[in-house]
Amino acid sequence: MDLKDKVILVTGGTAGIGKACTLAYVQAGALVAVMGLEQEYLKDTIDEIGADHLGICGDVSREEDVVSAIDKVIAKFGKLDAIHNNAGIASPAKPLHSTTDQEWDKLINVNLKGILLTTRHGYTHLQASKGCILNTSSLVGNIGQENHAAYSATKGAVNALTKSMAIDYAKDGIRVNSVLPAAVMTPMLKVWAWEQPEPEQVFEFLEDIHLLGYCPEGDVIADACVFLLSDKARFITGVNLPVSGGAELGYRRNV
Repeated sequence: MDLKDKVILVTGGTAGIGKACTLAYVQAGALVAVMGLEQEYLKDTIDEIGADHLGICGDVSREEDVVSAIDKVIAKFGKLDAIHNNAGIASPAKPLHSTTDQEWDKLINVNLKGILLTTRHGYTHLQASKGCILNTSSLVGNIGQENHAAYSATKGAVNALTKSMAIDYAKDGIRVNSVLPAAVMTPMLKVWAWEQPEPEQVFEFLEDIHLLGYCPEGDVIADACVFLLSDKARFITGVNLPVSGGAELGYRRNV
């Protein structure tokens, strides 16, 4: 029970990597507050993990929603030990010159402003608990991605934020890290793949880019996240950790 009695707020915790992390945190003994946009998905998640946990309907890019979420966590649990900034969007799949102002602003607001807001309003509680912040980034923030310029830019910014936040908050005993998946077979990734000109080839590519030979489910990311939020990672901060099956090495597996 590596996270026994730790209170963790997970944004975007009702699907994909976030849902896998929510389940893993509960299994590791944590008390989890799940924040998501869709009430139906929230209900399904809470039904699965139990009423000891908390579902919060809200948008991480809206300050009033984040304030309300933090207040609800403190009201129910009395403390906050970790924030996992997982909420994110990946669309549109297009080069930069084709990206509209609306698409750009939405990516920035969800993928970056969400981290700003949870940190702004969760900081004092994490300071009190000497807690952790964990950001879900992406390997594309390091290596880029074709037809995905705006999304890649936000994840590169997450990587830089993670390091700067780790420096700023070390004096408070707050550790800050991120995980960098390559491809994970989530609903969001499937939507992106089907937006491509030849989706079947994209799915084959997603298998082949991982040296270990397959495109994983969210559980492989969740296992790394449990470690990073646990006391076993107590001397790790400012790390952007690839959890990518070796994809960052730049070689496709031999078939």
